[in-house]
Amino acid sequence: MKNSFGERIFSLFNYLALSLVGIVTLYPFVYILSVSISDVSAVERGAVWLLPQGFNFSAYERLISDSSFWLAYRNSLILLAAGTAVNVLLTICAAYPLSRKRFRGKVIFTFMIAFTMWFKTPMIPFYLMMKTYGMENSISGLIFGFAVSAFYVILLRTYFQSVPDALEESAKIDGANDFIIMMRIYIPLSLPAIATIALYYAVGRWNSYFWAMILLRDDDKIMLQVLLQKLVVQMNLTDQVGMVGDFGAINSETFIYATIVVATLPMLMIYPFVQRYFVKGVMIGAVKG
Repeated sequence: MKNSFGERIFSLFNYLALSLVGIVTLYPFVYILSVSISDVSAVERGAVWLLPQGFNFSAYERLISDSSFWLAYRNSLILLAAGTAVNVLLTICAAYPLSRKRFRGKVIFTFMIAFTMWFKTPMIPFYLMMKTYGMENSISGLIFGFAVSAFYVILLRTYFQSVPDALEESAKIDGANDFIIMMRIYIPLSLPAIATIALYYAVGRWNSYFWAMILLRDDDKIMLQVLLQKLVVQMNLTDQVGMVGDFGAINSETFIYATIVVATLPMLMIYPFVQRYFVKGVMIGAVKG
């Protein structure tokens, strides 16, 4: 069946609009990569707009030899892995009982959780609470201080409610308890939602800046985003990078962009695996005829 003239025009408009959005979205990444590997003289002249002008990998060489960068990178990876695991685990544990019809008081607990979404975390009381529990100046404060999101609990609860009750009833007839039902039925069928929530949690953990700056004081506990902010300040103060020792005549802007490129690698590496789980979750949850 051929498409009508109007449908072809509509499809062409969609392709053009999506192409424009893709170009606007992709350009900053291409520009940052190009600047990070361009000659210093071309960057200082402002000659880099899209493609690299010459090739100079001195910024990456200095970056690899910078111990403070790898220390911050390690700390952020620890926060990413441990924090996301705690987030997903507690979100599942909170969302599953709230999705059960027989759970008494689920309406009250759901209201209490949803009620917190109307307010932001007060800075001073939260800081005092972290200090009282000994989580100040500790990565554990960032992990457990932001252990669960009310929004994602409600989202996952709604997804659990969409699973047919007949599956749970069949599992109970076979002697399965609530834990087995959750692990072998609800979690596999809800992998698309869990993968989406895990991705958003991971992005939030990786981009942790404000509370990482407030809670962590020691240099050996600095997070990558905090270190990047310090580099940006240095770029405005000097023409040469002087973060650790003598960096020679490397352009500060080139070094910062090289740091940004390396800092975005974990998120770029995680997304393809999460996308695979999207497809796997849909296939597991498909209705078999």
